[in-house]
Amino acid sequence: MSVSLLDLLSGGLLQWGWGAMLLYLLAATQLTIFAVTLYLHRSQAHRGVDFHPAIAHVFRFWTWLTTSMITREWVAIHRKHHAKCETEDDPHSPMHKGIGNVFWRGVELYREARAQRADIEQYGKGTPNDWIERHLYTPHANMGPTVLLLVSIALFGFKGVAVWAIQMAWIPFWAAGVVNGLGHWWGYRNFETTDTATNLTPWGVWIGGEELHNNHHAFPSSAKFALRRWEFDIGWAVIKGLETLRLARVLRVAPSLDVRPNIHAPDTDTLKALLAHRFQAMTDYQRNVLGPALREEAQAAGAKLRALLPRKLRRGLVDDGRWLAPDARAQLQAWIAQRPRIRTLVEYRARLAALLEARTHNAGEALQHLQAWCREAEASGIRALQDYAARLKGYSLQSARA
Repeated sequence: MSVSLLDLLSGGLLQWGWGAMLLYLLAATQLTIFAVTLYLHRSQAHRGVDFHPAIAHVFRFWTWLTTSMITREWVAIHRKHHAKCETEDDPHSPMHKGIGNVFWRGVELYREARAQRADIEQYGKGTPNDWIERHLYTPHANMGPTVLLLVSIALFGFKGVAVWAIQMAWIPFWAAGVVNGLGHWWGYRNFETTDTATNLTPWGVWIGGEELHNNHHAFPSSAKFALRRWEFDIGWAVIKGLETLRLARVLRVAPSLDVRPNIHAPDTDTLKALLAHRFQAMTDYQRNVLGPALREEAQAAGAKLRALLPRKLRRGLVDDGRWLAPDARAQLQAWIAQRPRIRTLVEYRARLAALLEARTHNAGEALQHLQAWCREAEASGIRALQDYAARLKGYSLQSARA
């Protein structure tokens, strides 16, 4: 049956209804999400997984076609985000640029970051530099979306313009806005990292697993983002499927933590496990030492915990008020100074954090400092701190479970 010019203009070559076009749109945008999270993020930026060259090129082509993003620039900007996280040099930190700016102006912030060519040179090493990258994908990045627009109009008619516009807005909204913005502003945290990264939901499906942003910041090079039994990462499911077909090779996943019983003093296994799981160690300290101490203070004062210390200040207690406003930080410090037991626990936590974050001393010195910290903690007379030190000594790494 022939198709008239009016039919071509209204419905394109395919003459699909809105239902079929919606299914296409969902599939196309999910492929775009996978191209970003699996290829640009987990493979290129963090080297957590390698893909078969054919699969990698499909991802690279689709990224060029649907986003106009250049692999080297995206990787460099993301690596800088991790290197300078929550500082003034972070390309998209809500703490410094404001949640409104990051959420709604994420694309503009990305453009500002890509203009910093020295950063692209410094952080963009190791990305593709083959013939097609040099002659098509990089110099003609904007050609991809233009080609997609023409194809969309040919297939769907003028309705294809709406389909194309949604595809163009998909990554700027969900990645640049939601992940970079809300992923550092709202959600739950499995790990007390040194930034504000959060998990938006425990089920990473709609944004390819990027919803598990706090997990990613705790273990950046891990190809798997779901780290709790009740969490799900659809990106990891795709990786495992491709691995079964020998189209992907997992290079790194977060190591599993084991706790050995009856260890009398920290050893090299303890130190290795602590350095790999330093955020888990600080999370355990908050939940098993500081948390119970706060509840005991409230009970002794005959008050509810929120009356003893407002929720915002309790959150600030986790990191010495790093993200609090100056007046709130001063209020927290004054509150701690009036409570000797809490002050002692905060000091022990700060010493442990400094030990785990230090990069200046060698392993032998670090182990000596850790052993001294455990001895003093066990001699502190504070039961929760003693129990924590006893458990800490038994830390060790075990083979990661996929």
